[in-house]
Amino acid sequence: SAQIADLQQKLLDADNGDRAKQRWDSIATILEAKCALKYLLGELVSSKVQESKLQSSLEQSQASCSDVQKMLMEERNHTAELETAFQNQILVQEQQHQEKV
Repeated sequence: SAQIADLQQKLLDADNGDRAKQRWDSIATILEAKCALKYLLGELVSSKVQESKLQSSLEQSQASCSDVQKMLMEERNHTAELETAFQNQILVQEQQHQEKV
């Protein structure tokens, strides 16, 4: 039964591969060729439109990512400045405390 199932699967795979080839091989008239070409050109245009939309989306995402990275860098710089100011303030307070003591 395993061999039978394996052979049946091989037949199904062979049929699927042959069907696509048969469709192209069965084009016998200019009209059928025109229809097939029209379909393929439509698919090409659709793919190009989708590619264009995806490219635009990618460019927008890259610009957005760049903006976020810029903001992150600015925030890090600001945090570093605040930390330096707080450290200076702590030093001044420690000195004042030492003077009082």
